[in-house]
Amino acid sequence: MSALTVLGLETSCDETAAAVVRLEGGRAAVLSSVVRGQAEAHAPFGGVAPEVAARAHVEVIDVAARQALAEANLAVADLDAIAATAGPGLIGGVMVGLAFGKAMALASGKPLVAVNHLEGHAVSARLDADVPYPFLLLLVSGGHCQLLEVAGVGACKRLGATLDDAAGEAFDKIGRSLGLSFPGGPALEAAAEGGDPKRFTLPKSLAGRDGCDFSFSGLKTAAARAALKINGEEERRNLAAAVQAAIAGQLADRTAVALAGYARRHPPSERRFVVAGGVAANRAVRAALLKVCEEVDFAFFAPPLAYCTDNAAMIALAGAERLALGLTSALDVSARPRWPLDEAAATVEPMHKTAGRKGAKA
Repeated sequence: MSALTVLGLETSCDETAAAVVRLEGGRAAVLSSVVRGQAEAHAPFGGVAPEVAARAHVEVIDVAARQALAEANLAVADLDAIAATAGPGLIGGVMVGLAFGKAMALASGKPLVAVNHLEGHAVSARLDADVPYPFLLLLVSGGHCQLLEVAGVGACKRLGATLDDAAGEAFDKIGRSLGLSFPGGPALEAAAEGGDPKRFTLPKSLAGRDGCDFSFSGLKTAAARAALKINGEEERRNLAAAVQAAIAGQLADRTAVALAGYARRHPPSERRFVVAGGVAANRAVRAALLKVCEEVDFAFFAPPLAYCTDNAAMIALAGAERLALGLTSALDVSARPRWPLDEAAATVEPMHKTAGRKGAKA
């Protein structure tokens, strides 16, 4: 198969990103990767303000795309396709990137590939390493926490997911309770340095139980209550360390259950584990998951730190892999605020039951 060169666009949350990736012989090469963050704009809100994010995407999406092409030393004519995140995410932001991608595709005559943001995370480790299909995936970020078997492009089977909050959301909101800066996840990891995780007793939700689901709401509530009583910087470090250890411990415990089940269904040659998403950048989480994999002889993969958080290189790669299979999108494809990787499981057995007009979250 000849090389495929794809421009990726990502605007699902608060990063405006564009990247060019070349897929050849099953291996990816990142020719450029541009990420324009918005942390300063959202800091006064203590979290991402959707309207602020959407407006910021509008202001810089064209600049980011031009910069990505320039750094790759390519013109639009050199591309084989335009890939854009079509969901899930903050719908205003998703619409900006997808509309810009549609406009580029229409003007250039290039195919459009609408990409599931979560599929981008699923392939992100393949940007830097040879990670063949199939593999077991832990997708863990600010908005998502789930374990999936990934058999190939668009072939994901959900094994478990969070029953309430995502791990990254717990990091961010507990960080806010501790008075840390936004984003809370990296700030909490820094605050945990030198802390004693055993000085606070926190809930270990679902630990030791069957199944691969997660739950972080109890931890979030307990940590918020503890934060009201702490006195001094040392206690804050200890609580941050306890929170980080509790989250890493639950992720490792649930992953161990999934690894055991996966090993029963797959030969040793297919025992590969990938952790992806923003929380995969946390060193304590990586260390806990690596230890679990080493104990059961699974190969461990994680994206480089630059590709853990939202980026467009992963969207470009997902788009290139779809393009290689002839999977392109019509220009009237819709932006989707919710788009599960395993749509069959989400339809038959949603993790969050329908309640009111919003319906299931996943």
